[in-house]
Amino acid sequence: MFRISYKKALQKTNHITYQAMEGFIHNLNTMYSKEGVIPPHSSISLGTDTSPEGRMVIKNFLEAIEAGVGNEETPVFPACIFKMKEGINYNPEDPNYDLFELACRVSTKRLFPNFSFLDAPFNSKLYQKENYQTEACYMGSTTRILENMVDTNKQISTQRGNLSTTTINLPRLGIKHGIRSNETADLTKFFAELEEKMDLVKDQLIERYEVQTKKKVCNFPFLMGQNLWIDSEKLKQADNLKKVLKHGNLSIGFIGLAECLKALTGKHHGEDEQAQKLGLKIVTFMRKKCDEYTEKYNLNFNLMGTPSEELEEKFIKKDQAIFGKLKGITDKEGYTHSFHIPAEYAISVEEKIKIEAPYHNYTNGGHVTYVTLDSNKIQDVAKTVRLMKKSGIGYGAINPNLNIEPFKLWKAKIMNN
Repeated sequence: MFRISYKKALQKTNHITYQAMEGFIHNLNTMYSKEGVIPPHSSISLGTDTSPEGRMVIKNFLEAIEAGVGNEETPVFPACIFKMKEGINYNPEDPNYDLFELACRVSTKRLFPNFSFLDAPFNSKLYQKENYQTEACYMGSTTRILENMVDTNKQISTQRGNLSTTTINLPRLGIKHGIRSNETADLTKFFAELEEKMDLVKDQLIERYEVQTKKKVCNFPFLMGQNLWIDSEKLKQADNLKKVLKHGNLSIGFIGLAECLKALTGKHHGEDEQAQKLGLKIVTFMRKKCDEYTEKYNLNFNLMGTPSEELEEKFIKKDQAIFGKLKGITDKEGYTHSFHIPAEYAISVEEKIKIEAPYHNYTNGGHVTYVTLDSNKIQDVAKTVRLMKKSGIGYGAINPNLNIEPFKLWKAKIMNN
C-alpha cells in the first residue's frame, strides 16, 4: 500500500511540477513589458542539480520547452542554458546524464537549450563542488558573470549582473588603417586608435556607473528589497547603491572582428592563419586593457564579444555612408557578430569551433559560438556539444539548417513574415 501511495504521490507531484514549468514559460512569453511589445529578455540556467527535486524541475522544464507554447510555436523566452560538467551530466555514468540526453533531444526541435561548459579553464578556476554560486553564469546570447575583482571573497555568479556595455566598431578602425586605405596596413596606428577608443569607452562606462550608483535603495524597491544584489540587505532606504553595484560588470564589447581583419590583411580569420594570429593579438590587447582598468579603478571591467543584430546593421550603414561598399567588408547588410566567422563563409562545424574557441578565453564579459548542423539527430547534437567542450568553448549554441525537417515550416513562416 505504501509503495502504491508513494507512486501516486510522485506522479501527481511530477504533473504539478510540469504545469508550473509550463505556466512559467507561457507567462514569460506573454508579458509584453519591454517597449510595450517585446517580452522581457530572460534566461534560465540548469542541469547541475542532482537532488530528486532538482532533477524533477529540470526534466519538466525541458519537456515544457519541447512542447512549445501553442500551435507548435517555439518559446522565445526564457533562453534555456544547460550547464555541462564532468561528474554531473557529461559521461554516461553521471547522475544527470539522462537530462543531458533530454536537452539534446529538445535542442533538435526547439533551438534551446544552449550549452555552457563549467569545465572550460576560465570557468573551472573558481568552481567549488556543490556550490552553485561558483558556477559560471551565462545570460541570453552572450553575457557571462563569474569573477569579482572588487571583492575576491565574493567571486560568485549570483546576486550580480552586467551594469553597462558599450561596443567598439572594429571594422571602421580596420578600414582607416588597413590595406584599403594604404599599400600596407599600419598596425601601429591601428592599435593606437584602438587604445584611444577603449579609453573613451572606459570613461563613458565610469560616468554611467556614477549616475547609476547615485540612485537610492528606495528607487529599486524590488531589486534591493528582495536582497537580489550582494550586500543589499545591509542598506537603508535612503542609502545610495555604490556598495552593491560595485560588484557588477562594466563591459567593453566589440563587433566585426572578421571585417576588421579583412580590411587589415585582405582575409578574415576563417580564411587565413596569419589573420587568425592577428585576430587573437587584437582581442588579447583589448582584454589586457580591460584588466588594466580593473586594477586601476577597482571595478569589474570585462571584454565582451558583442552579438547584436541591431548594432551590426547600425555600424555598417554608417560606414557605408563614409567609405562606400567595400568588397567583403561593407558590401552586406550587417557586420559579423563578435569574433565569429562570417555566416556566408563555407566552413565545417569542426573548423569553426577550432578557430573561435581561443577567443572565449579572452572575452570574460561574454562570448558565444554558434554552429549550424545539417542534421536534427540527437546523437549529432551530443557529438557537437562534446566537441565544443573539448575545444575549450565556454558557451555554445546549435542552430538548425532551416532546409531540413522539422524546420521547413519555420522557414516558411519566416519568409511569410
